[in-house]
Amino acid sequence: MIGVSTPPPGLRAADADAQLLAPFTTWPDGPAGAALSQFQVAGMHCAACSGLIEDALLKLPGVEAASVNPASARLALRWRPSRVALADVLAALLAAGYRATPDVAAPARELRRQERRQALWRLFVAGFLMMQVMMLATPAYVAVAGELAPDLGRLLRWGSWMLTLPVIAFAAGPFFGGAWRQLRAGRLGMDVPVVLGIAVTFVASTGALFDPGGPLGHEVYFDSLTMFIALLLLARWFELGARHRAAEALEAVAGALPTVAERLNEDGTSERVPPEALRAGDRIRVAAGEAFAADGCVLSGQGWVNEALLTGESAPVAKAVGDAVVAGSLNVDGPLVVAVLRVGADTTAQGIVRLMQQAQSQRPGTRGIVDRVAAGFTAVVLLLAMGAGLAWWWIEPSRALAVAVAVLIVTCPCALTLAAPAAWLTASGALARRGLLLTDLSALERLCAVGTVVFDKTGTLTEERLRLRRHWADGANADALLGAARSLAALSRHPHAQAIVDGREAGVWSDVREIPGRGVEARDATGKVWRLGSPGWLRERPDHDARLAFGCADCVLWLDLAEAPRADAAEAIAALRANGQRVRLLSGDQPDAVARVAAALDIVHWQAGATPESKLAALRGWQADGERVLMVGDGINDAPVLAAADVRIAMGQGAMLARSAADALLVSGRLMAVPQALVLARKTRRVLRQNLAWAALYNLACVPLALTGWLLPLAAGVGMACSSLFVVLNAQRLNR
Repeated sequence: MIGVSTPPPGLRAADADAQLLAPFTTWPDGPAGAALSQFQVAGMHCAACSGLIEDALLKLPGVEAASVNPASARLALRWRPSRVALADVLAALLAAGYRATPDVAAPARELRRQERRQALWRLFVAGFLMMQVMMLATPAYVAVAGELAPDLGRLLRWGSWMLTLPVIAFAAGPFFGGAWRQLRAGRLGMDVPVVLGIAVTFVASTGALFDPGGPLGHEVYFDSLTMFIALLLLARWFELGARHRAAEALEAVAGALPTVAERLNEDGTSERVPPEALRAGDRIRVAAGEAFAADGCVLSGQGWVNEALLTGESAPVAKAVGDAVVAGSLNVDGPLVVAVLRVGADTTAQGIVRLMQQAQSQRPGTRGIVDRVAAGFTAVVLLLAMGAGLAWWWIEPSRALAVAVAVLIVTCPCALTLAAPAAWLTASGALARRGLLLTDLSALERLCAVGTVVFDKTGTLTEERLRLRRHWADGANADALLGAARSLAALSRHPHAQAIVDGREAGVWSDVREIPGRGVEARDATGKVWRLGSPGWLRERPDHDARLAFGCADCVLWLDLAEAPRADAAEAIAALRANGQRVRLLSGDQPDAVARVAAALDIVHWQAGATPESKLAALRGWQADGERVLMVGDGINDAPVLAAADVRIAMGQGAMLARSAADALLVSGRLMAVPQALVLARKTRRVLRQNLAWAALYNLACVPLALTGWLLPLAAGVGMACSSLFVVLNAQRLNR
């Protein structure tokens, strides 16, 4: 478990008592230590926002550490509630320009709904008005000289200006807000040059509209301006959607416990109570088909329990008196009476959820390439524009403003801003055609540094369904017995029975009954009793490790069931090695099963019997040694290690919590998409660098012309549009 999930006794906070903090807070250092709380943050638009939030919170007394992950918009706050009130924490975030709510499902969902609705409205306004402005600008582009009457042309420009006003005032609000917060905190993020380009282009176009013969000339750029804003908002809408889907999936699994539990009283009666009412020491009865509401130990009964939600392993596990069961797992057959050991946030399932939340809250060690160059780019542009304006003020004052505006327009960061999204979106489309759906486009940058690929076993490297590997019989025709076993197996829904069904219909059986924890029993046409189920049910001490047996008093057929590797697993692993990646296998399954799969796929580095905590510890150990790790998994027990990996890929049919922690979903099930993604990521990086190099060369060529006054604002606007077009077309090469 991770820390202590109940507040220390005697805690006193100005406005936050124990019950208020418990759903989203742990005390990892014990009652005397600091609290660790999780929050969802709204209003984040770039990586620079993380630093602003952290700086604002660290100024509060009692706040020891703050870490914000910009990809998941999740804040991990280490603080002492006895020294600072929760209301003060939220107020400090609000003063910095961000809204936050404790990471509890209901308020977090409402916060996401509001954020999504506002973002959609901004995108709609920008997109709709952009189309109107483009229509009004079209006549000026297609008309020959003298064909468009001056008064009509002026009217169309006035209409474009009116339509651009809501785009600037409302749709572009996040960019202006982000730039203001960055400047106020002494930082230069990507919002600053974006806002600078928007503001200068709008002011220059407005000046040209109001005074066509003035120092700003007579050309307007309202169509380019609205299109630029709409494209940026579209990219942010996709980013917001991916982040919200991940949070919703996390909440859905975190709340997957049953809403009621049957508690047994001392007088022999029972009552239906909510899981929150359970306490350690209570006894609950879990019927077939119900989920366990708490961690506990089986007191009576036996049966099969499906723990795939937690372990990712598809085969149900037999449970008998004394065996441990965990909340969130499903009782497949037979009622079980369980003694409650842990409830609520102390359960294994909720502990894994918290482990993943903490891993997601950690801020990445590197920032995007565009964010890294934003500050220097902005400073250089401002210095150039100011220097040009001052120089021309002494040379020819009437041209000073036009030259400064030309410099700012020609250096508008359209190409720079579009360089990464254009390449990432094109690459993500190419991967989607291979069955790999990216939920975080920035993962393409991180894929380039990956040197180690770690796979889970069941459901990832192997098929989910067990397969019949071999069969044999004691003194009988094994093939004939196999046919009879398959006909009886068709009457059972147990996964072991379904593993040998080959599509044939059930035979003529009578008195069929399924015995929980053992198997299925029936009579044939002659009245002989046959059994299909646990080997120990047919023979007390079988001298082998077969998973399934079929027989009667005269003969027994032994069936060995095993997992089969996916069809392209060996090819994918060979391709990874050819690309220079190290391949590891990390599984919670038994050593024998893991060793078989590792040998079949020629994987040298493997580890079996791994718990979620040991998986996470192993990953952190590899990262401490300098390895950059790509994790591929499908179960909830993979979610913490997925969240902490440098890049995360979850199987599309895997557990929902694992999918919520992933950068990409492998919906096709084809493992060859993994090495293909690594190759494409490197190609994407080359294209991205080419785009950035083009933006640099374009500025190196055009800025001197603007500084010398040879490049008019109109030509600067055309050059800005052409540079953006080149970036988009160059990115399309990734489709090949």
